[in-house]
Formats: sequence, C-alpha cells, structure tokens
Amino acid sequence: MGLSLCRRLFDSSTSRTSPPPLSPSSLSPVTPLSTAPSMRLSALLHSPPVVPGNLCSLWSISEKSPHLQVSDGGVCVWRQPVEQSSDAIRSSGGIRAGLHLWEVAWEAYERGSHALIGISTRKSPWQASGYTALVGRDSQSWGWELSSNELWHKGKEAGRYPAGAEHPVVIPERVVVAVDADAGTLGYLVEGRYLGVAFADLPKGEDLFLAVSCVWGRASIRLRYLGGMSRDPPSLMSLCSLTIHQTMGRSRVSLTDRLPLPPVLQRFLQAHQWPVSTSC
Repeated sequence: MGLSLCRRLFDSSTSRTSPPPLSPSSLSPVTPLSTAPSMRLSALLHSPPVVPGNLCSLWSISEKSPHLQVSDGGVCVWRQPVEQSSDAIRSSGGIRAGLHLWEVAWEAYERGSHALIGISTRKSPWQASGYTALVGRDSQSWGWELSSNELWHKGKEAGRYPAGAEHPVVIPERVVVAVDADAGTLGYLVEGRYLGVAFADLPKGEDLFLAVSCVWGRASIRLRYLGGMSRDPPSLMSLCSLTIHQTMGRSRVSLTDRLPLPPVLQRFLQAHQWPVSTSC
C-alpha cells in the first residue's frame, strides 16, 4: 500500500516535468559491476550522516605506525616520506554489532602501490618493513587494494573486486566501507554504487575498526563515520522515504518538494537524500 501511494504521489506531481533518461555515456563505469544493496543497507544509506566528532570518525593517535601523523582534529592522517615501509592506522572507535558505514577520502595520485582500505581487529600489525599489503597481511585484517583491485586476507590475494571486472577499475577519491558485524560481511560503495560483498568471514562479537595502510610518501587520508543501525528493522518513515526516492530515481531526487506532502514529511525527505553524499 505504501509503495502504491508513493507512486501515485510521484505520478501526479512530476509526470509533466520528468527529465529524459540518462544516456549510456553518463553512467559510471562501476554501474555494470554494481549490485542492489539490501533493504537494510539502502535505509542506512538514506539516513543523514552522524555529527562529526564521533570516535569512529577519528583516526587513532596510539594504534598506528610511527610514520603516520594525525591532524585536523583527528580526521586526517598524513604519511611521512619514509622509504621501504608499509604503514597502517585504525579508527579510534570500533564496532561489535550492527551495520555501519565509513567514508574514506584518498586522492588517487597519493596512493601508489599497496593502498588498502579495510577492517582490522586490535591484533593486526601497524607497520612492516618493505612494501606489502599490510591491511590483509594477517588473519586479523581484511583489505581492498585500490590500484590493483585485489582483495587481501591472511597475507594472500583473495580474488579481485568488484566481481566481474576484466581489468582493474579506476577507483575515485571517495570510498564508502559497509560493515555488517552481525552477518560478518564487508563491502564497498563507489560513486553511490554498492559493489557487493567483498569478505564474508569477519569475526563476530569482536571489536572491528576501519583501517588503511599505505606506502606513498605524503599521502593524506581523511575519515568520516556516516552512521550505523542495529538489527532492528528500519522505521516506517525511513522505509517510506527510501521508497519515494527509489520510485523517483536518482535524477529526480531534488523534486521531492513538489510532492503533495505535509511539511514535516518534506523536511524528512530533504534530510534523507539519496544516494548518501558527505564531505570529509
């Protein structure tokens, strides 16, 4: 019933102003490699990000390589120009249950080789000699190498990601990390597209932290925790907002103010834009 009502509202208010469909040339190169997120993940992606300053949004000042410096109030980490060293850092706050999202901003030209984003426990190492995939080097970390698109765990390549890519995909500056601690899964989003589950063997009931490792001198990496949700089902209002945005589509998400809805619902829709877009 809710879906039918949303579609009727959309048809009555926007059918005369609908823009033409997107041309194939305007689609992201990751679009053919993406997959539909679960309803739970979709609802979380439509939720406004948490207020900056959450511990999960800050880099740890103690659990890191000595070659890494934390600055800008804890949201930015900078690597010293040290040769023959692989250096890692974790977020200050960890998670043990629920579904959670982090956004990592890392310029492509500051990555080089062995630029990994992933998840680790407290037992994973912070520094190693030489150049190696440090996040994913042991059984306590899981990482995605952005340049080669390789997945790493237990010191071995665990396949390519996203699945189906014949050649490495150029990964833009911002990557969203999706961790479902209840299901033990880790996945990534690029340009608002969910690329599917990368790892499905994360330990349950143990503290998990966002982690990165790099070898590029003067690399600057920024972190933002976007939010999380428990196992409880999303609220009815959140699901209605999600349905309205999905029915309208990405190209018409800004037209929600034309829907004949009460002001309180209009404000809720504006606060829950789709897809998630933040600034670190």
